Amino acid sequence: MKQYKLWINGEWTEPESKNTISVTNPATEERIATVADGGRVDARKAIDAARDAFDNTDWSWNHTLRKIVLLKAAELLRKDADRLARLETLDNGMPIGWATRFVPDVADFFEYYAGFTEPLVEELGAQSTVYYEPAGVAAGIVPWNLPLKMASWKVAPALAAGDTIILKPSSQTPLTALELGEIFSRAGCPKGVVNVITGQGSVAGAELAGSAKVDKIAFTGGTETGKEVMRDASGNLKKITLECGGKSANIILGDADIGKAVKGAVFAMFFNAGQVCTAGSRLLLPESIHDRFMELMVAETGRLVIGDGLDDPDMGPVISPEQMEKDLRYIRYGIEDGAELVTGGKRLDRAGYFVEPTIFDHVESGSRIAQEEIFGPVLSVLTYSDEAEAIEIANDTRYGLAGAVWSEDVSRAKRVASHIRAGTVWINTYHGAPKYAPFGGYRESGIGRELGMHGLKGYLEVKHIMVG
Repeated sequence: MKQYKLWINGEWTEPESKNTISVTNPATEERIATVADGGRVDARKAIDAARDAFDNTDWSWNHTLRKIVLLKAAELLRKDADRLARLETLDNGMPIGWATRFVPDVADFFEYYAGFTEPLVEELGAQSTVYYEPAGVAAGIVPWNLPLKMASWKVAPALAAGDTIILKPSSQTPLTALELGEIFSRAGCPKGVVNVITGQGSVAGAELAGSAKVDKIAFTGGTETGKEVMRDASGNLKKITLECGGKSANIILGDADIGKAVKGAVFAMFFNAGQVCTAGSRLLLPESIHDRFMELMVAETGRLVIGDGLDDPDMGPVISPEQMEKDLRYIRYGIEDGAELVTGGKRLDRAGYFVEPTIFDHVESGSRIAQEEIFGPVLSVLTYSDEAEAIEIANDTRYGLAGAVWSEDVSRAKRVASHIRAGTVWINTYHGAPKYAPFGGYRESGIGRELGMHGLKGYLEVKHIMVG
């Protein structure tokens, strides 16, 4: 069993406390590794290393070096893809097929941002020039649901911009992020440019958010934790990006291709066991096709294979016993609130943290299972009478991360999509996040955008120079 230290200033570093955290395979409940339980002192060491690398090396202005490093890191990821994919599945529980797909996706992401290392300058006439400059030291706090992918969403734009970074992965799924630190060192990254620390979010994460030496913080995770990060960061008004929770509405219009929409709805909800911030956890059906759609939906859900991610099932476990209990608690809430439990609703009788794919029908929009993010395989089905009511239900949420509309009439679908208060709305598809398009939410789903040029600019400061 491997024992990981902290990755600080280009080397493995013992934590001040010498304490460790056990990492468990959620499919088997077996311990697979230990990582350092980093505290505030360790976070400060990482911050100081990143600060020194930004202030005293050529990283921030050597765009050629940044491009070379990002491209080399992508090459190293591809060479080590099988091992990293297996590690991701052991750590997170996701099906190995998805993990195997995600590693080259991350390599593509690094290559994409390698194309944005050149200085950005805008000429506003003869006297005014706008310069985009590196923000400085960045910190990225990433969740446990898609560990390597979410880490890349922070690291790639930060490095392309010329920032240095401290990456803080979830203590439940830290392994591929720790490997990433060493990969960047092998890619030629100067010491201190990429640091990876593990530990409790309320300790190490809070130090990153509150430190005046950190110029930018980017967080992905639950909304309540995001609010804590924002409070910690408010003392020095650092730049902040928050990508938080969601309760996305998946709207099926009456003219949709039912077969395609059923498969899409199952994928929207049960991909990664529902542990995705964009999960289509509210399915909105018109009265005219409700019964037929539900019949097909339940049958399609019943065909899902549940199991250990290494066996490449359709759906793996949830991440932890705490998350499993939360899912089961919300299933009880659904029953208490009068919704009809159509399928699922129980823990699988086996080792691991497995919850059956669960569907509730006749759900009230104001009920707990329709309003609160569960982050597990629990779907709420709501019925509407016309487009106006569908839009009203879709927007009846404190979140605004994503949504979808299914219709054979794309113009009609776009019209409905234009009224949905969400950062991403898909039409006749789900869960796509192209690297060139902005991603983020309205309302309590977050602040700012990741991916594409929008994501890059979050790691840059804007300077206007005017000649008199």
